[in-house]
Amino acid sequence: MTPDLFGRHRAVLPDWLALYYEDPLELTHGEGRHVWDAAGNRYLDFFGGILTTMTAHALPEVAKAVGEQAGRILHSSTLYLNRPMVELAERVACLSGIPDARVFFTTSGTEANDTALLLATAYRRSNTILAMRNSYHGRSFSAVGVTGNRGWSPTSLSPLHTLYVHGGVRTRGPYAHLDDREFTDACVDDLKDLLGHTRAPAALIAEPVQGVGGFTSPPDGLYAAFREVLHERDILWIADEVQTGWGRTGEHFWGWQAHGQNGPPDIVTFAKGIGNGMSVGGVVARAEIMNCLDSNSISTFGGTQVTMAAGLANLAYLLEHDLQGNARRVGGLLLERLRAVAARVPHVREVRGRGLMIGVELTRPGTDEAAPEAASAVLEEARAGGLLIGKGGGHDTSALRIAPPMSLTVAEAEEGAAILERALRSV
Repeated sequence: MTPDLFGRHRAVLPDWLALYYEDPLELTHGEGRHVWDAAGNRYLDFFGGILTTMTAHALPEVAKAVGEQAGRILHSSTLYLNRPMVELAERVACLSGIPDARVFFTTSGTEANDTALLLATAYRRSNTILAMRNSYHGRSFSAVGVTGNRGWSPTSLSPLHTLYVHGGVRTRGPYAHLDDREFTDACVDDLKDLLGHTRAPAALIAEPVQGVGGFTSPPDGLYAAFREVLHERDILWIADEVQTGWGRTGEHFWGWQAHGQNGPPDIVTFAKGIGNGMSVGGVVARAEIMNCLDSNSISTFGGTQVTMAAGLANLAYLLEHDLQGNARRVGGLLLERLRAVAARVPHVREVRGRGLMIGVELTRPGTDEAAPEAASAVLEEARAGGLLIGKGGGHDTSALRIAPPMSLTVAEAEEGAAILERALRSV
């Protein structure tokens, strides 16, 4: 990127608007799993605009749908009947697994979670929310109020009374030494104890795999065990699928399905990948919850025709080409490859994840102490080698986040793993 653009960025945009790299990067175009910067350098993209370019850059089917819709009408608001919105809602409702589902479209994951919190608190007549430690749910006032990651929670003020629950991070915390069954039992006991000391909460909001938290997750079945406790007390379960939805985890179409023995969540939120870069988010809930609001509402931009056209084309491509299966197959190969690399790199504490959602946690060798400077160094070295990755984590941003478009090939996975191996060894 030219220094002029960086200077202009700093002159008019907030200081807290984060940029990657010591020399920030301007991306000008992309194709498939690759992007190019303003200097003409080509990169293999293993982060997809924060898990948002879900299928591929410049996917012809999506570009065609957007262009054709833009040539007819871009926008009308929800005050008018909207065929693409109805068609996408029908598909999402069917795929959600929620009986008698209703869908409300938003422009982002933050807005989707904000809406879910509004619905849950109105339905249950309570502003108490259970959330997971190390969680992230967005940057709005209410979403920040249920975010359990201090690096992304800039204020303690909130319209909600939030209580944080153990269980989102398997390998850290007071229960890390337990086996999976004991870990789940301890977290359930902690939840029961917590509920004995508070007024009835409206809902538990949880990411099946914590995204910004570094792609951490509990043992499969933990949220099903939580659901039993919640159901006995009429407490709702909100699954934040903003990063895990649409088959990215490979084994399941939704992340909650790893914990789904007791049926689907009461509310599911989604965003990011469904639009493949277009601003699409949304909430799915059964009718009695979605319809509980006793006042009128609209959305100016949620469900606008051009973004719905993109979502329809993108979802059709994903299903027709079995990108969930590809995420399982290629993601499994990539995960094993990175675990083999990690065994020879002292800074790597853990390689975790599922499908094409992989976290590499870095620590100071021989300790559990976070190494954010190592994560930043690997990020820079990977870029120098032609690979873009992300970072995150609940312990001073010391986890690398790897989430390529779900059409990633085996050859591209091997290429990216080789670049990342060199970057890790350089630390």
